[in-house]
Amino acid sequence: MNHHDVKAAADAIIDNLERVIVGKRPVLELVVTALLADGHILLEDVPGVAKTATARALAEAAGLEFSRVQFTPDLIPADITGSAVFTGQSGDAAIEFKPGPIFANLVLGDEINRAPPKTQSALLEAMEERQVTVDGQTRALPKPFLVIGTQNPIESEGTYPLPEAQLDRFLIRTGIGYPSLEAEIDLVLRRAQRGTDKATLQPILDAGGVAELQRRVEEVHISQPVAQYVVQLVEATRTSTRTEAGASPRGSLALLKASRAAAAIAGRSYVLPDDVKLLAVPCLAHRLILLPDQWVRGVRPDQVINEIVAAVPAPIATDADEEANTPVSPQSAPPQHAPTQQAPVQQAAPHQVAPQAPVQQVPVQQVPAQHAAPQQVQQQQAPPQHAPAPPPHNPSQAPPPST
Repeated sequence: MNHHDVKAAADAIIDNLERVIVGKRPVLELVVTALLADGHILLEDVPGVAKTATARALAEAAGLEFSRVQFTPDLIPADITGSAVFTGQSGDAAIEFKPGPIFANLVLGDEINRAPPKTQSALLEAMEERQVTVDGQTRALPKPFLVIGTQNPIESEGTYPLPEAQLDRFLIRTGIGYPSLEAEIDLVLRRAQRGTDKATLQPILDAGGVAELQRRVEEVHISQPVAQYVVQLVEATRTSTRTEAGASPRGSLALLKASRAAAAIAGRSYVLPDDVKLLAVPCLAHRLILLPDQWVRGVRPDQVINEIVAAVPAPIATDADEEANTPVSPQSAPPQHAPTQQAPVQQAAPHQVAPQAPVQQVPVQQVPAQHAAPQQVQQQQAPPQHAPAPPPHNPSQAPPPST
Protein backbone atom coordinates (compact mmCIF):
# COMPACT_ATOMS: atom_id res chain seq x y z
CA MET A 1 0.00 0.00 0.00
CA ASN A 2 1.41 3.42 -1.01
CA HIS A 3 0.30 6.97 -0.32
CA HIS A 4 -2.13 6.88 -3.26
CA ASP A 5 -3.84 3.88 -1.68
CA VAL A 6 -4.13 5.79 1.59
CA LYS A 7 -5.84 8.66 -0.23
CA ALA A 8 -8.24 6.28 -1.98
CA ALA A 9 -9.18 4.57 1.28
CA ALA A 10 -9.63 7.86 3.14
CA ASP A 11 -11.77 9.31 0.35
CA ALA A 12 -13.94 6.18 0.37
CA ILE A 13 -14.50 6.49 4.13
CA ILE A 14 -15.35 10.19 3.87
CA ASP A 15 -17.71 9.61 0.94
CA ASN A 16 -19.43 6.90 2.94
CA LEU A 17 -19.78 9.20 5.95
CA GLU A 18 -21.38 11.88 3.78
CA ARG A 19 -24.33 9.55 3.25
CA VAL A 20 -25.23 10.25 6.89
CA ILE A 21 -23.54 13.56 7.74
CA VAL A 22 -24.59 15.97 5.00
CA GLY A 23 -22.69 19.11 4.06
CA LYS A 24 -19.86 18.71 6.58
CA ARG A 25 -16.99 17.29 4.54
CA PRO A 26 -14.27 19.49 6.16
CA VAL A 27 -15.31 18.21 9.59
CA LEU A 28 -15.37 14.62 8.35
CA GLU A 29 -11.88 15.08 6.92
CA LEU A 30 -10.69 16.22 10.36
CA VAL A 31 -12.27 13.16 11.98
CA VAL A 32 -10.63 10.79 9.50
CA THR A 33 -7.35 12.69 9.95
CA ALA A 34 -7.46 11.95 13.68
CA LEU A 35 -8.29 8.30 12.99
CA LEU A 36 -5.32 7.83 10.66
CA ALA A 37 -3.05 9.78 13.03
CA ASP A 38 -4.06 7.42 15.87
CA GLY A 39 -5.36 10.32 17.97
CA HIS A 40 -8.51 11.13 19.93
CA ILE A 41 -11.19 13.68 19.03
CA LEU A 42 -13.23 16.11 21.13
CA LEU A 43 -16.45 17.22 19.42
CA GLU A 44 -17.73 20.32 21.16
CA ASP A 45 -21.06 21.62 19.92
CA VAL A 46 -24.70 22.15 20.73
CA PRO A 47 -27.08 19.17 20.92
CA GLY A 48 -28.58 17.77 17.76
CA VAL A 49 -25.84 18.51 15.22
CA ALA A 50 -24.87 14.84 14.71
CA LYS A 51 -21.93 14.46 17.10
CA THR A 52 -23.02 10.98 18.17
CA ALA A 53 -24.08 10.10 14.63
CA THR A 54 -20.62 11.06 13.36
CA ALA A 55 -18.90 8.73 15.81
CA ARG A 56 -21.23 5.83 15.06
CA ALA A 57 -20.99 6.35 11.30
CA LEU A 58 -17.18 6.45 11.46
CA ALA A 59 -17.13 3.11 13.29
CA GLU A 60 -19.43 1.55 10.70
CA ALA A 61 -17.59 2.97 7.69
CA ALA A 62 -14.17 1.92 9.01
CA GLY A 63 -15.35 -1.50 10.20
CA LEU A 64 -14.45 -0.86 13.86
CA GLU A 65 -16.01 -2.27 17.02
CA PHE A 66 -18.07 0.51 18.59
CA SER A 67 -19.19 1.21 22.16
CA ARG A 68 -20.93 4.18 23.72
CA VAL A 69 -20.68 5.47 27.28
CA GLN A 70 -23.23 8.02 28.45
CA PHE A 71 -21.42 10.08 31.08
CA THR A 72 -23.56 11.00 34.07
CA PRO A 73 -22.77 12.40 37.55
CA ASP A 74 -23.19 8.96 39.16
CA LEU A 75 -20.87 7.15 36.74
CA ILE A 76 -17.89 5.45 38.42
CA PRO A 77 -14.56 4.38 36.85
CA ALA A 78 -15.46 0.68 36.96
CA ASP A 79 -18.43 1.44 34.69
CA ILE A 80 -15.90 2.37 32.02
CA THR A 81 -12.93 0.10 32.56
CA GLY A 82 -14.73 -3.01 33.85
CA SER A 83 -14.30 -4.92 37.10
CA ALA A 84 -13.71 -8.34 38.61
CA VAL A 85 -16.92 -10.18 39.49
CA PHE A 86 -17.67 -13.38 41.37
CA THR A 87 -18.95 -16.20 39.17
CA GLY A 88 -19.95 -19.78 39.70
CA GLN A 89 -21.52 -21.68 42.56
CA SER A 90 -20.11 -22.30 45.99
CA GLY A 91 -18.40 -25.47 44.78
CA ASP A 92 -16.57 -23.88 41.83
CA ALA A 93 -16.28 -20.25 42.85
CA ALA A 94 -14.18 -18.06 40.62
CA ILE A 95 -13.31 -14.42 40.04
CA GLU A 96 -13.67 -13.29 36.45
CA PHE A 97 -12.87 -9.96 34.87
CA LYS A 98 -15.74 -8.40 32.97
CA PRO A 99 -14.35 -5.84 30.51
CA GLY A 100 -16.07 -2.49 30.36
CA PRO A 101 -17.07 -0.51 27.26
CA ILE A 102 -13.56 0.92 26.99
CA PHE A 103 -12.51 -2.38 25.36
CA ALA A 104 -13.55 -1.42 21.83
CA ASN A 105 -11.88 0.07 18.78
CA LEU A 106 -13.95 3.25 18.87
CA VAL A 107 -15.36 4.48 22.18
CA LEU A 108 -17.83 7.34 22.28
CA GLY A 109 -17.82 9.29 25.53
CA ASP A 110 -21.09 11.16 25.21
CA GLU A 111 -21.31 14.40 27.24
CA ILE A 112 -17.96 13.62 28.79
CA ASN A 113 -18.05 16.73 30.98
CA ARG A 114 -21.03 15.49 32.98
CA ALA A 115 -19.01 12.89 34.89
CA PRO A 116 -17.02 13.86 38.01
CA PRO A 117 -13.23 14.26 37.70
CA LYS A 118 -12.54 10.83 39.25
CA THR A 119 -14.48 9.13 36.46
CA GLN A 120 -13.00 11.36 33.78
CA SER A 121 -9.54 10.40 34.99
CA ALA A 122 -10.34 6.77 34.21
CA LEU A 123 -9.93 7.71 30.57
CA LEU A 124 -6.46 9.23 30.96
CA GLU A 125 -4.50 5.98 31.08
CA ALA A 126 -6.62 4.48 28.33
CA MET A 127 -6.20 7.46 26.01
CA GLU A 128 -2.46 7.87 26.53
CA GLU A 129 -1.16 4.34 27.21
CA ARG A 130 -3.80 2.32 25.33
CA GLN A 131 -4.27 0.16 28.42
CA VAL A 132 -6.23 0.03 31.68
CA THR A 133 -5.25 -1.21 35.13
CA VAL A 134 -7.92 -2.93 37.20
CA ASP A 135 -7.21 -4.66 40.53
CA GLY A 136 -3.50 -4.26 39.97
CA GLN A 137 -3.54 -6.00 36.61
CA THR A 138 -2.83 -4.14 33.38
CA ARG A 139 -4.80 -5.08 30.29
CA ALA A 140 -4.07 -3.84 26.78
CA LEU A 141 -6.83 -2.25 24.73
CA PRO A 142 -7.62 -3.40 21.19
CA LYS A 143 -5.85 -1.82 18.23
CA PRO A 144 -6.68 0.57 16.75
CA PHE A 145 -8.16 2.48 19.67
CA LEU A 146 -9.93 5.82 19.33
CA VAL A 147 -11.91 7.89 21.85
CA ILE A 148 -14.41 10.46 20.60
CA GLY A 149 -15.62 12.69 23.40
CA THR A 150 -18.55 15.06 23.06
CA GLN A 151 -19.62 17.96 25.21
CA ASN A 152 -22.12 20.79 25.12
CA PRO A 153 -20.32 24.15 25.45
CA ILE A 154 -23.43 26.25 26.16
CA GLU A 155 -24.76 24.31 29.17
CA SER A 156 -22.74 24.42 32.37
CA GLU A 157 -25.28 23.32 35.00
CA GLY A 158 -24.37 19.92 36.42
CA THR A 159 -21.11 19.69 34.45
CA TYR A 160 -17.47 19.33 35.42
CA PRO A 161 -15.03 21.17 33.14
CA LEU A 162 -12.44 18.89 31.63
CA PRO A 163 -9.05 19.33 33.33
CA GLU A 164 -6.20 20.61 31.22
CA ALA A 165 -4.40 17.27 31.49
CA GLN A 166 -7.34 15.51 29.88
CA LEU A 167 -7.88 18.15 27.20
CA ASP A 168 -4.23 17.73 26.26
CA ARG A 169 -4.87 14.05 25.46
CA PHE A 170 -7.20 14.92 22.60
CA LEU A 171 -5.35 15.24 19.32
CA ILE A 172 -8.05 17.43 17.74
CA ARG A 173 -10.89 19.50 19.07
CA THR A 174 -13.50 20.72 16.63
CA GLY A 175 -17.19 21.43 16.25
CA ILE A 176 -19.73 20.44 13.65
CA GLY A 177 -22.05 23.42 13.45
CA TYR A 178 -25.46 23.82 11.90
CA PRO A 179 -25.83 22.71 8.27
CA SER A 180 -26.54 25.16 5.48
CA LEU A 181 -30.10 25.56 4.23
CA GLU A 182 -29.46 23.42 1.16
CA ALA A 183 -27.70 20.71 3.18
CA GLU A 184 -30.52 20.54 5.73
CA ILE A 185 -33.13 20.23 2.98
CA ASP A 186 -31.07 17.39 1.49
CA LEU A 187 -30.85 15.79 4.95
CA VAL A 188 -34.63 15.90 5.39
CA LEU A 189 -35.28 14.46 1.92
CA ARG A 190 -32.84 11.61 2.52
CA ARG A 191 -34.55 10.78 5.79
CA ALA A 192 -37.96 10.78 4.09
CA GLN A 193 -36.75 8.43 1.34
CA ARG A 194 -34.93 6.10 3.75
CA GLY A 195 -38.01 5.35 5.82
CA THR A 196 -36.07 4.83 9.06
CA ASP A 197 -34.03 6.94 11.44
CA LYS A 198 -30.88 4.84 11.29
CA ALA A 199 -28.79 4.87 8.13
CA THR A 200 -26.76 1.70 7.57
CA LEU A 201 -23.29 2.08 6.11
CA GLN A 202 -21.24 -0.62 4.46
CA PRO A 203 -17.75 -0.96 5.96
CA ILE A 204 -14.91 0.17 3.73
CA LEU A 205 -12.15 -1.36 5.88
CA ASP A 206 -11.71 -3.38 9.05
CA ALA A 207 -9.57 -2.98 12.16
CA GLY A 208 -6.55 -4.45 10.40
CA GLY A 209 -6.97 -2.15 7.42
CA VAL A 210 -7.16 0.93 9.65
CA ALA A 211 -4.01 -0.18 11.48
CA GLU A 212 -2.24 -0.51 8.13
CA LEU A 213 -3.30 3.03 7.15
CA GLN A 214 -1.93 4.30 10.44
CA ARG A 215 1.36 2.56 9.74
CA ARG A 216 1.57 4.20 6.32
CA VAL A 217 0.97 7.62 7.86
CA GLU A 218 4.02 7.09 10.07
CA GLU A 219 6.11 6.82 6.89
CA VAL A 220 5.10 10.26 5.60
CA HIS A 221 8.20 12.45 5.29
CA ILE A 222 8.59 15.75 7.16
CA SER A 223 11.61 17.88 6.38
CA GLN A 224 13.72 19.80 8.85
CA PRO A 225 12.32 23.23 7.79
CA VAL A 226 8.71 22.08 8.22
CA ALA A 227 9.51 20.41 11.56
CA GLN A 228 11.13 23.65 12.67
CA TYR A 229 8.01 25.53 11.56
CA VAL A 230 5.85 23.25 13.72
CA VAL A 231 8.00 23.95 16.77
CA GLN A 232 8.08 27.70 16.07
CA LEU A 233 4.27 27.82 16.03
CA VAL A 234 4.07 25.98 19.33
CA GLU A 235 6.81 28.13 20.85
CA ALA A 236 4.90 31.24 19.81
CA THR A 237 1.91 30.08 21.87
CA ARG A 238 4.13 30.13 24.96
CA THR A 239 5.58 33.59 24.35
CA SER A 240 2.31 35.23 23.29
CA THR A 241 1.20 38.20 25.38
CA ARG A 242 -2.33 36.76 25.36
CA THR A 243 -1.58 33.40 26.98
CA GLU A 244 -0.83 32.37 30.53
CA ALA A 245 0.42 28.99 29.30
CA GLY A 246 0.96 27.76 25.77
CA ALA A 247 1.00 24.35 24.18
CA SER A 248 3.38 21.72 25.56
CA PRO A 249 5.70 19.49 23.51
CA ARG A 250 2.74 17.13 23.28
CA GLY A 251 1.15 19.85 21.15
CA SER A 252 4.14 19.81 18.79
CA LEU A 253 3.87 16.04 18.43
CA ALA A 254 0.10 16.28 17.90
CA LEU A 255 0.56 18.83 15.13
CA LEU A 256 3.20 16.59 13.56
CA LYS A 257 0.95 13.50 13.61
CA ALA A 258 -2.08 15.35 12.26
CA SER A 259 -0.06 17.05 9.50
CA ARG A 260 1.31 13.69 8.37
CA ALA A 261 -2.19 12.24 8.22
CA ALA A 262 -3.48 15.25 6.29
CA ALA A 263 -0.66 14.88 3.77
CA ALA A 264 -1.47 11.18 3.33
CA ILE A 265 -5.17 11.95 2.81
CA ALA A 266 -4.13 14.47 0.15
CA GLY A 267 -2.17 11.73 -1.63
CA ARG A 268 1.30 12.97 -0.73
CA SER A 269 4.20 11.24 0.96
CA TYR A 270 5.55 14.46 2.47
CA VAL A 271 4.24 17.30 4.62
CA LEU A 272 3.81 20.83 3.31
CA PRO A 273 3.60 24.01 5.43
CA ASP A 274 -0.02 24.33 4.32
CA ASP A 275 -0.82 21.04 6.08
CA VAL A 276 0.53 22.53 9.31
CA LYS A 277 -1.43 25.75 8.87
CA LEU A 278 -4.65 23.85 8.20
CA LEU A 279 -4.39 21.88 11.45
CA ALA A 280 -2.90 24.52 13.76
CA VAL A 281 -6.24 25.58 15.25
CA PRO A 282 -7.77 22.09 15.72
CA CYS A 283 -4.55 20.77 17.27
CA LEU A 284 -3.41 23.71 19.41
CA ALA A 285 -6.34 25.96 20.37
CA HIS A 286 -7.61 23.70 23.17
CA ARG A 287 -4.12 23.54 24.68
CA LEU A 288 -3.90 27.26 25.46
CA ILE A 289 -4.69 28.95 28.75
CA LEU A 290 -5.51 32.58 28.09
CA LEU A 291 -4.82 35.38 30.51
CA PRO A 292 -7.88 36.43 32.54
CA ASP A 293 -8.10 39.84 30.89
CA GLN A 294 -8.25 38.16 27.48
CA TRP A 295 -11.27 36.13 28.55
CA VAL A 296 -12.94 39.33 29.73
CA ARG A 297 -12.33 40.91 26.35
CA GLY A 298 -13.88 37.92 24.58
CA VAL A 299 -10.67 36.69 22.94
CA ARG A 300 -10.90 33.05 21.86
CA PRO A 301 -7.99 30.59 21.66
CA ASP A 302 -8.56 30.02 17.96
CA GLN A 303 -8.09 33.76 17.35
CA VAL A 304 -4.73 33.60 19.11
CA ILE A 305 -3.63 30.65 16.97
CA ASN A 306 -4.70 32.40 13.77
CA GLU A 307 -2.67 35.46 14.76
CA ILE A 308 0.35 33.27 15.42
CA VAL A 309 0.01 31.48 12.08
CA ALA A 310 -0.15 34.84 10.32
CA ALA A 311 2.91 36.16 12.18
CA VAL A 312 5.28 33.17 12.02
CA PRO A 313 6.90 32.90 8.56
CA ALA A 314 6.43 29.55 6.84
CA PRO A 315 9.23 27.78 4.96
CA ILE A 316 9.07 27.95 1.18
CA ALA A 317 9.78 24.27 0.51
CA THR A 318 10.94 21.06 2.12
CA ASP A 319 13.68 18.66 1.12
CA ALA A 320 11.32 16.04 -0.34
CA ASP A 321 12.21 15.18 -3.94
CA GLU A 322 8.60 15.32 -5.07
CA GLU A 323 8.16 18.90 -3.93
CA ALA A 324 10.28 20.34 -6.71
CA ASN A 325 7.22 20.60 -8.96
CA THR A 326 4.68 21.26 -6.23
CA PRO A 327 3.19 24.80 -6.24
CA VAL A 328 3.31 26.54 -2.90
CA SER A 329 0.56 28.60 -1.38
CA PRO A 330 0.54 32.41 -1.73
CA GLN A 331 1.37 32.74 1.96
CA SER A 332 4.56 30.74 1.56
CA ALA A 333 5.50 31.69 -2.03
CA PRO A 334 8.90 33.33 -2.61
CA PRO A 335 8.97 37.03 -3.55
CA GLN A 336 8.65 37.61 -7.27
CA HIS A 337 11.73 39.25 -8.83
CA ALA A 338 11.49 41.89 -11.51
CA PRO A 339 11.83 40.84 -15.18
CA THR A 340 15.38 40.36 -16.33
CA GLN A 341 15.15 43.09 -18.96
CA GLN A 342 14.78 45.70 -16.23
CA ALA A 343 17.53 44.78 -13.80
CA PRO A 344 19.50 41.53 -13.63
CA VAL A 345 19.43 39.89 -10.23
CA GLN A 346 23.19 40.03 -9.92
CA GLN A 347 23.14 43.81 -10.32
CA ALA A 348 20.56 44.63 -7.68
CA ALA A 349 19.00 42.93 -4.68
CA PRO A 350 15.28 42.16 -4.86
CA HIS A 351 14.38 45.12 -2.67
CA GLN A 352 16.30 47.46 -5.02
CA VAL A 353 14.53 46.44 -8.21
CA ALA A 354 12.10 49.11 -9.42
CA PRO A 355 8.51 48.32 -10.42
CA GLN A 356 7.84 47.35 -14.00
CA ALA A 357 8.05 50.38 -16.33
CA PRO A 358 8.22 51.13 -20.09
CA VAL A 359 11.32 49.97 -21.93
CA GLN A 360 12.56 53.56 -22.20
CA GLN A 361 13.19 53.70 -18.47
CA VAL A 362 16.79 54.16 -17.40
CA PRO A 363 18.16 51.11 -15.51
CA VAL A 364 17.34 51.27 -11.82
CA GLN A 365 20.92 51.07 -10.64
CA GLN A 366 21.68 54.28 -12.54
CA VAL A 367 18.77 56.36 -11.24
CA PRO A 368 18.82 57.48 -7.60
CA ALA A 369 15.53 57.30 -5.72
CA GLN A 370 15.30 61.09 -5.39
CA HIS A 371 15.43 61.74 -9.20
CA ALA A 372 12.48 62.43 -11.42
CA ALA A 373 9.90 59.79 -12.27
CA PRO A 374 10.42 57.57 -15.34
CA GLN A 375 8.05 59.77 -17.38
CA GLN A 376 10.16 62.85 -16.71
CA VAL A 377 13.37 61.09 -17.71
CA GLN A 378 11.70 59.94 -20.87
CA GLN A 379 10.74 63.54 -21.75
CA GLN A 380 14.33 64.71 -21.27
CA GLN A 381 15.64 62.06 -23.63
CA ALA A 382 12.89 62.38 -26.30
CA PRO A 383 14.05 63.88 -29.66
CA PRO A 384 12.52 67.09 -31.06
CA GLN A 385 9.14 66.90 -32.68
CA HIS A 386 10.53 67.48 -36.23
CA ALA A 387 13.15 64.74 -35.97
CA PRO A 388 12.43 61.31 -37.47
CA ALA A 389 11.44 58.58 -35.13
CA PRO A 390 14.54 57.08 -33.49
CA PRO A 391 15.25 53.34 -33.54
CA PRO A 392 14.19 51.25 -30.51
CA HIS A 393 16.01 52.47 -27.47
CA ASN A 394 18.64 50.24 -25.86
CA PRO A 395 18.85 50.96 -22.12
CA SER A 396 22.42 49.68 -21.97
CA GLN A 397 23.53 52.45 -24.39
CA ALA A 398 21.64 55.32 -22.73
CA PRO A 399 23.85 58.15 -21.48
CA PRO A 400 23.79 58.81 -17.80
CA PRO A 401 21.07 61.26 -16.73
CA SER A 402 22.02 64.87 -16.18
CA THR A 403 22.20 65.92 -12.60
